[in-house]
Amino acid sequence: MGWNIQVGGTIRSLTWGTCLLLMPSHGWAQEPTAPTLAPEAPAVQTERHLTNIRQLTFSGKNAEAYFSSSGHQLVYQSTLEPDGKTQRGCYQIYIMNLEGANVYRVSTGTGGTTCGYFFPGDRRVLFSSTHINSTLCPPEPPRGERYRWALDDYDLFTMSLKGWDLQRLTATPGYDAEATISPDGRTIVWTSMRDGDLDIYTMKLDGTNVKRLTETIGYDGGAFFSPDSKRLVYRANHPATDQEVKAYQDLLAKNLVEPSHMELFIMNADGSNQTQITNNGKANFAPYFLPHGKGVIFASNLSTPEGHHGPPSFHLYTINDDGTGLEQITFEGHFNSFPMFSPDGTQLVWSSDRNAAAKGEYNIFLADWVP
Repeated sequence: MGWNIQVGGTIRSLTWGTCLLLMPSHGWAQEPTAPTLAPEAPAVQTERHLTNIRQLTFSGKNAEAYFSSSGHQLVYQSTLEPDGKTQRGCYQIYIMNLEGANVYRVSTGTGGTTCGYFFPGDRRVLFSSTHINSTLCPPEPPRGERYRWALDDYDLFTMSLKGWDLQRLTATPGYDAEATISPDGRTIVWTSMRDGDLDIYTMKLDGTNVKRLTETIGYDGGAFFSPDSKRLVYRANHPATDQEVKAYQDLLAKNLVEPSHMELFIMNADGSNQTQITNNGKANFAPYFLPHGKGVIFASNLSTPEGHHGPPSFHLYTINDDGTGLEQITFEGHFNSFPMFSPDGTQLVWSSDRNAAAKGEYNIFLADWVP
């Protein structure tokens, strides 16, 4: 997944993971000139909440690293095989320790994959894959002036940590991805097209008891549970006018989506009390609850100036769950996203292009978290 940005007569392409990043790629000047929330950067731009920053990967495209229940391992998606030389055309799912060592692939090695996540007790890994339909990487949608994301035919699978005993959890046509698991180990939440729109669903770990949580027309996805498993934070793009709804549905019929903005929402785990917590007209995504459960860390292009003509910069921010207290967390690099806290809340893992040795490279970073 990625975007295409037109600068002058040149199309610049950036690509990364598909699971938790849906972004517009062109026409940033069309964003509101006075967003409700503005970045509140400190006078001295230091990453004061992050210490002992370590880089765990050093080549290729690496994204969406998520902690194991024990906090001793990470599951992530990458285009680079463990030999450090073989580059793939699309993502597979890998496991490594917190030193970036003992890397091995846990997905099938065929098709395209995304959204790896550990099962409770670290006995299995949950991920999305297209390998049932094709062993090849999914084709990329045609590039144009605006970014369009292909809704590839993913299904949800689980695999033992040893790379055997593959089990399929979903079998409905169309997109099933963006899956995560509640901290109490009882519930999977994911995004699906099964009812004709991009909505959020929950089910038990064995794939039974499927429940639809969102019904508003538009994209809802990228959901994560709160530490107490009672709430969900997610991102959404809801077309507001009849013209926007028609444009959205016309693209959806072609298995495409063209989101222009993303706002963040919180709801109860049963889908009730859906509450919007950002309202800035920007691209806000990859939300994850803070360790105390009373706020969210997320990625956004809030720091990109209005009228900016190059690729926007994305940084991590925190915000209270009532929409107050916005604070910018990262300042290095041009892309920081997919944050997740360790189970004990003392470490943060995320993906970034800081220190990149080549254009289009994204790596996994780990830091100690300073509240």
